[in-house]
Amino acid sequence: MKNRRLVSVTTPPDLVPFVKGHGTGNDFVLIPDLDATLNLTPEQVRALCDRRFGIGGDGVLRVVPTRTESEVADQSSEAEWFMDYRNGDGTIAEMCGNGARVFARYLVDGGLHEPGRLRMATRSGVLEADVPRVGDVAVSMGVATPDPGSDLEVRVPGRSWSAIGVHAPNPHVIVEVADVSDAGSLLDAPSITPESGVPDGANVEFVQVLGPGHVRMRVHERGSGETMSCGTGACAVAWAHVGESGASLTAGVRVDVPGGTVRVHESESGELVLSGPAVLVAHGTLDASWWGEHGSR
Repeated sequence: MKNRRLVSVTTPPDLVPFVKGHGTGNDFVLIPDLDATLNLTPEQVRALCDRRFGIGGDGVLRVVPTRTESEVADQSSEAEWFMDYRNGDGTIAEMCGNGARVFARYLVDGGLHEPGRLRMATRSGVLEADVPRVGDVAVSMGVATPDPGSDLEVRVPGRSWSAIGVHAPNPHVIVEVADVSDAGSLLDAPSITPESGVPDGANVEFVQVLGPGHVRMRVHERGSGETMSCGTGACAVAWAHVGESGASLTAGVRVDVPGGTVRVHESESGELVLSGPAVLVAHGTLDASWWGEHGSR
C-alpha cells in the first residue's frame, strides 16, 4: 500500500513499533502487528499503559489481520483488519468507540486503507467508519439496548443515585446528576448494586443535561478508571437522553466530555453514529529489553 509512513518496513526485527493516539483525550497505545507475530500479554498491556513507567494510555489497540484471529476470522470477508482492544489493566473488552476512530485514522494515515468508507473487525462485530484524509472520523456503532435487569443504584462516597443500564455495545450504567462534579474524585470505582445486574462490570457515566440535545458527562471505565472520554458511553448517554428528553437522535446529540466534544446521531438504518476527532500524536519503537521484561513475543 502507498503512504505507509507510520510503520517502517526497515524496523529491526527485535524492536516493536508503536503509535500513540487519542480521541477527545481518551488515549491509546496502538501496536501494529501486521504479520500477526505478537503474543500480547496482560502484563505487556499494563506496562504499555503505565503513565510513569511506560508509554501511557487508557488502553491498547493491536492492529492485526482479521483472518489470523480465530475469534473473529468469520469477519475476514468483510474487514481486513481486526481491532484487538485491551483495557489499561490488561483485560479484554468488546470494543471502544474512541479507540475505533483512532484505529480507523491509523489505517488511513498508515497507508493500510484509502480515505473514505472502511470496515474493521471487533469483538462486537464489523464496524463501518467514514475517514476523510483529514478531519473528524465517524463510526457506526450499532444500536443501543436497555438492560432488562433489576433497578440499579450507583454509590460514590457520600452520595447515591438510581441508575439505568444500557448496552451500546459495552455495558454502561447511566446516572443523571445536577452537576458532573457531584460524582466526586472518581479515584475509586463507583459501586453498583445489585452486583448481579452487572455481572461483567460496567462503565459508569454521570450525566448533566445542559439542554435538549446537549449533555455533559464524566465516566469511570471498567479496567481503566476515570477517562477523559468514552465513545460507547457517549452513545449510550445520547440514546438515554433522547428517551428522557424527547430530543431527536436524527438531529444528533452533543456530548461534552472532559477531553472535548463528540456528537451522536442515528443513521437512516437505525445505527448510532459517533463522530469526533481522532489524533495520532507520536510513533516510534519499544526497547526490546524493556518489552521482553513484560512478556514474550
